[in-house]
Amino acid sequence: MKKPTSPETQTPGRHLITIPTRDQTEDTVDHSLLRRARLRDRHAQNVARLMEQRRDLRGVYPLADFVDEAIRWTA
Repeated sequence: MKKPTSPETQTPGRHLITIPTRDQTEDTVDHSLLRRARLRDRHAQNVARLMEQRRDLRGVYPLADFVDEAIRWTA
């Protein structure tokens, strides 16, 4: 019977799975949440800037109008 792979490709430990600790998992989750918050803020700022530059876009997309108004009310 032929082997499907050569011995050179069969390295020891290649398929070992490391299970992250609870601290590592929490750090990953915290990092993901922080990254999402930054991305959300950046997108909101870009929408507000676009709506400021292009007045003709008002009323085209209701969500963009909502974000723009929300930013104005929090300023």
